[in-house]
Amino acid sequence: MSVALHRPRPEDPGAHPAPSDLVVVGAGAMGGWSAWFARAGGAGPDGRGGGGRSVTLLDAWGPGNPRASSGDETRIIRSSHGTDRLYARWSRRALELWKRHAEAWGVELFLPSGVLWLAHGATGWEADSAAALTELGVPHERLAPEEAARRWPQIRTDDLDHLLWEPEAGALRARDACLAVAAAVQRAGGRYAVASVRPGRSAGGRLLDVVDGEGRRWAGESFLFAAGPWLPRLFPELLGDAIRATRQEVLFFGPEAGDRRFHWGSLPAWCDVHDAIYGVGATDAWGMKIASDRYGPSFDPTDGERVVTREGIAEVRTYLAHRFPDLARAPLAGSRVCQYETTIDGHFLLARHPEWENVWLAGGGSGHGFKHGPRIGEHLVLRMDGAPEAEGEERFRIGPRTPGAAPRGGGDLPAAEPPTR
Repeated sequence: MSVALHRPRPEDPGAHPAPSDLVVVGAGAMGGWSAWFARAGGAGPDGRGGGGRSVTLLDAWGPGNPRASSGDETRIIRSSHGTDRLYARWSRRALELWKRHAEAWGVELFLPSGVLWLAHGATGWEADSAAALTELGVPHERLAPEEAARRWPQIRTDDLDHLLWEPEAGALRARDACLAVAAAVQRAGGRYAVASVRPGRSAGGRLLDVVDGEGRRWAGESFLFAAGPWLPRLFPELLGDAIRATRQEVLFFGPEAGDRRFHWGSLPAWCDVHDAIYGVGATDAWGMKIASDRYGPSFDPTDGERVVTREGIAEVRTYLAHRFPDLARAPLAGSRVCQYETTIDGHFLLARHPEWENVWLAGGGSGHGFKHGPRIGEHLVLRMDGAPEAEGEERFRIGPRTPGAAPRGGGDLPAAEPPTR
C-alpha cells in the first residue's frame, strides 16, 4: 500500500457556484468524512445509509493545512477511554472504517504500531479502561514493567506499576488522511474548492446559502459547518463561549541515522496520563513525536504565531531524559504549534442548529476528535437522514454542559481539567 496520495484539486467555481444538496464548510476529519458519506454512502451497520447527495466541500486553506485542528503528521487511535463505553465503541467503529477505506483507496493511513499506556498506579484511567475493553471484547494486555522492558528496552519502565497494551491500536497519518478523504470525495463526483465562507441569506427557518470573501454565494439544500475553532466566530450568539482554542506544541526528536528503535514499526504509540504527555514513533523522515497534553494558553487559530517556546522544548527534554534516555540528547528535528478546540466538558459538539432546520454544526474535537472522524461523519449523515439520537449521544447537543464531565482525550490523553473560559 502506498503512502503517496491522490490529492484533491481545488475547483474554480466561477462567478456563480452551482447549488448542491449539501454544502460542507471545513475539510478536516469531521467535515471531510461527512462529505464522503453524504456523497458515496456506506453509512451505518448495513452500509446502506447516506450517499447520493450532490456535495460541495469548502475549506479556507485546504485539507490538513497548518492552521487546521486536523493537521500535523500523525494522530493516535485507541479504544481506551476510561469508563466511557460510547467513545470506546465509536473508536472501534472508526478504526474499522479507517482501515476499510484506506485499503479501498490504496493509501496507507493507519500505522498498526499498537498503543502503550504507562500506568503509575494500580487504579485509575488505565484500570478503568481495561475493564471497559474487557466488557467490549477489545484485545488488550496488562504488562508488568519487566515484561514491557523486555519487549521495548528503549522505554524506561522501572518506576511504573504496570502498562496497558492495546495491540490493535496505533496511529493515523493525519494530514495525509485529510487530503485522501477530500480527493475521494472528488473522485466520487463531489466538488471541492478553497473558500472562506460565512452564513448568508436565510428564510423560513432555513439557511439558503453561504457567502465567501468575493461575494460569491454557495447555495444548498442543507449545510454542515465543521469549522472547529472557527465555529464561535461563525455563530457568535449561539456558540460564543462553547469552544475554546488553546495553543499546543508538538515536537519531533531525531534519533541517530540507522537507529530504528524509535520508528513506529519498533515503538508503540504511547500515552502517559500521569505526566500528561504522549508520543508516536517516527514516520518517514520525521523523528519521534512527543507532546505535552496540558492545556496551553488561549490561541487565535487564524493569526497566532506557530513557533515553539524554549520552555516547552526544555520540559519535553526533561521527560525524554527520564523515560527515553537514549533520546535525551537527540536533536529537535521538527516542531509544530497546533490547537485543541475544546468544549467545556470535553464532549464533541454534533448538533442541528436550533433556528435553521437544514444546518448542522460539528466541532469541539477536544484533541481526540480526529481518530473518530469516520464515525463522526457516518453519525452526522445518518442523523441528516432522520436517524434518531441514540443513548448517550445527548452529550453532543448544544446547551449547558458540566465542566470536566467527560474523560477528555485531548492529544489522546484524558486531561483532568478542561480549559477555563
